[in-house]
Amino acid sequence: MQTKLGSFYPVIATGDVAAARRFYTRHFGFEVTFEADWYVSLRRPDAPQYELALLDHTHPTLPEGHRTALKGGLLLNFEVDDADAEHRRLVDEAGLPELLPLRTEEFGQRHFIVAAPDGVLIDVITVIPPTDEYAAQYTPGHTP
Repeated sequence: MQTKLGSFYPVIATGDVAAARRFYTRHFGFEVTFEADWYVSLRRPDAPQYELALLDHTHPTLPEGHRTALKGGLLLNFEVDDADAEHRRLVDEAGLPELLPLRTEEFGQRHFIVAAPDGVLIDVITVIPPTDEYAAQYTPGHTP
């Protein structure tokens, strides 16, 4: 029997905990629930089940050989009600670097991607109906 899961959240090994903290609190509405100079826990006040943590990549809580800052390879999806409005807010107004322009995908997304500190990619998504071809690939009961 599997253990009951009490929580699940990503921890980003970062070279600049303070910059990452500012990014996620300013642009994505996270609040700090714990803060040390080497670790910050974040949570969305409107949806406390959504958590994120930031860890100084040099901290000894990480095993030797794994104490490197993230350099890409991580994509965080933020599903929102209106990707177009978020694009205006984050790219046009806040000036975040846009890595993938706002577009509509046949697989059921309207989205864009911006860069966060340490090469983390933030995919801001509004779920839309997929084309019939992609809708057929969803398992029963899981169509968006």
